[in-house]
Amino acid sequence: MDRVTSTQNAPLAFLKGHGTENDFVIVPDPDNAVALSPADVARLCDRRAGIGGDGVLHVVRSAAHPEAKDLADEAEWFMDYRNADGSVAEMCGNGVRVFARYLEHAGHVTAGEVAVATRGGVKRVHLDKDGSVTVAMGRAVLPEESVTVTVDGRSWSARNVNMGNPHAVAFVDSLDHAGDLHTEPPYAPASVYPDGVNIEFVADRGPRHVAMRVHERGAAETRSCGTGACAVAVATARRDGADPAASGTPVTYTVDVLGGTLVITEHPNGEIDMTGPAVIVAEGTIDPSWLAGPSS
Repeated sequence: MDRVTSTQNAPLAFLKGHGTENDFVIVPDPDNAVALSPADVARLCDRRAGIGGDGVLHVVRSAAHPEAKDLADEAEWFMDYRNADGSVAEMCGNGVRVFARYLEHAGHVTAGEVAVATRGGVKRVHLDKDGSVTVAMGRAVLPEESVTVTVDGRSWSARNVNMGNPHAVAFVDSLDHAGDLHTEPPYAPASVYPDGVNIEFVADRGPRHVAMRVHERGAAETRSCGTGACAVAVATARRDGADPAASGTPVTYTVDVLGGTLVITEHPNGEIDMTGPAVIVAEGTIDPSWLAGPSS
């Protein structure tokens, strides 16, 4: 099947969903027939002139997408995720929960176990009957290189954690120290993250309980970041002297984000589970003449 641009005459179906207020425009496209340009994605995510979102979940069958066809035997569906600025991202933890919720909403899957292909590998998702969604996020990688993050004259050493996408985790006394996060906080050396980085600022709230704010690359500050919450839980555990691989005991942290709460468990085999809500809030069609029009 030939692909068509997203700006031809047929209306483009969409849904809107969020996971702990990390919100997404969902574009169902099982046959990968719609070519969404970076400009299209940015217009869809525009909060004043578009639908508004932290990113786009392009829903494609794995067999129909060149980046996922090798994963089709493991996962029928591929999450072709785009940041709000139109750039491509490896993974989005809140996004994959909302993606799985959409598959259930559309009747493609039922409650229980679901496999979702992403650029960060196949993620195993459990849709609970109580409405929560648990994602097996894989293992964290802890590179030795770190960076120093600076905001308003204050500097912190940030732990390097990779969850399929890169994170820099800085522990602060107050989340206010993160500043406005409209722009990316400076970090050095920049060579540690050649493709950019998500930067988390973390403050303690109690035993195995922290709160975070995040600047996501390509989206500025967001209300939540699933991979970021996992990176924060792992970095906090190591700071606290907890390592499930060494102790043989799982470690669970509650991570408060601006849009709610996520529960992160790291198991002795290194696998990390993330549990939180995922909600579909609206659906409709996009006027093709608007999407094809000049950018604001």
